[in-house]
Amino acid sequence: MEACPSVKNILLLDSEGKRVAIKYYSDDWPTNSAKEAFEKSIFTKTQKTNARTEAEIAMFENNIVVYKFAQDLHFFVTGGEDENELILATVLQGFFDAVGLLLRDNVEKREALENLDLILLCLDEIVDGGIVLETDANVIAGKVATHSVDSGAPLSEQTISQALATAREHLARSLLS
Repeated sequence: MEACPSVKNILLLDSEGKRVAIKYYSDDWPTNSAKEAFEKSIFTKTQKTNARTEAEIAMFENNIVVYKFAQDLHFFVTGGEDENELILATVLQGFFDAVGLLLRDNVEKREALENLDLILLCLDEIVDGGIVLETDANVIAGKVATHSVDSGAPLSEQTISQALATAREHLARSLLS
């Protein structure tokens, strides 16, 4: 067992098993065709499950896969067979929640593709080289938002618009809970 928790890949697939955003951190799948075969087989194995409210855990090809679905998107985090499931589930939840924050809770394929740059930045903030860096969705979304701020807008307007977006999110959450 390694000293640091590690992740082999993070996958975001659509409802047909096609790639939306993926990131591999392991050489377990050396070719693109091997990666696509893994994605197809994991999608086929998990598509009949109901992982909409809680994350599910499965053992697949000597890997632990934690997954969760939202609308027409399927989120997967894969780790080695000796990896801690709770850490993988925390990574998944951090990714899932950060994407929800960045897409303003409109977590669906079209919105994800329109904001693919934010999702890929999100993956970079969560894991680097397989090592888990961050799992707090608010921190991840905050770092991604600061990277993606429109550089053409004046700094004062960026700050106000970001503050309004944050206030809107907090208000919506307080009304829903």
